[in-house]
Order: sequence, then structure tokens, then C-alpha cells
Amino acid sequence: MMLFPSSVRVFLASEATDMRRGFNGLCAAVEGQFGHVVTDGHLFIFLNRRGDQCKALFWDRTGLCIVHKRLE
Repeated sequence: MMLFPSSVRVFLASEATDMRRGFNGLCAAVEGQFGHVVTDGHLFIFLNRRGDQCKALFWDRTGLCIVHKRLE
């Protein structure tokens, strides 16, 4: 379980995302789809087309983190 401060907002991408994307590709998606900068400190969640994988991207004040989960 991950705990975030109450000031952190969670954004969920409305379109499917290519799960091959890494830091740069997901950062570009954040700026393009959400109109935010990753270093704002919010949590950005992306799902693949089938909905069985998700990636979460966030800034933890020392660098970017990606959490990739396969949903069962």
C-alpha cells in the first residue's frame, strides 16, 4: 500500500496507453492529456487497452517513479 499526502490529486487517463512507454513517454502523456507537469507531485494512472495492466507515474521529490502492475 502506498500512502500519499491529502494534497495529492489522482488523475486517470481516459484513453488506453501503450504499456511500452517509459518515463519520457508517460511524462509527455501527462503534459498532453492532463495539462500538468509531472513534478507537480500528483499521481497519474494509465491503463492499457485490455484493462489488465496499469502504470502509475509520480514525483517523490527526489525523482520520478513508475509502478507497473498486471491486474488479475
